[in-house]
Amino acid sequence: MEILLTNDDGIYTPAIFKLKQSLNDLGNVTVVAPDVEQSGVSHSITFNRPIMARKVFINNSLFGYGISGSPADCVKLAVRELMKTPPDILVSGINSGANVGIHVLHSGTVAAAIEGAILGIPSFAVSLEYTEIPDIESAALITRKIIVFLAKLQLHKGTLLNINIPAIPLNQIRGIKITKQH
Repeated sequence: MEILLTNDDGIYTPAIFKLKQSLNDLGNVTVVAPDVEQSGVSHSITFNRPIMARKVFINNSLFGYGISGSPADCVKLAVRELMKTPPDILVSGINSGANVGIHVLHSGTVAAAIEGAILGIPSFAVSLEYTEIPDIESAALITRKIIVFLAKLQLHKGTLLNINIPAIPLNQIRGIKITKQH
């Protein structure tokens, strides 16, 4: 499975690193994320200056690509230029703070997933409710379980899901509820 992993918090966040580790054994994970934080940029795109992409290495291994643009730019550039094979799914996150209500309209995390859906890729925005000490590892495990489950369903092109994980201990999460955004 080809997985595109992005976010709006930037390529250097611990959350994207943990999420990549969690998804690595599911297939080929390509990380393409902003080189600086882009929270709250909504679905902006860059058209008045060149977008730069540079390889980011961690421990002398290619981790991904840092992009000088918005999360939506990252998705466009990844799909059209950087990935050899189109992604089967797109995961955007793990965002710091829930993306619910009006925040969905401002979120770069959600916008990246929307861009993936526009391009026909089943796409998931993943956010972790804000807490002073976020449990990123548990959020990555939950995300992995959801992705494995959803991948088996063979989702339609353009599927978009906004996943919000509560800031409670993993053993207190009783299940998953699917709702509609109003």
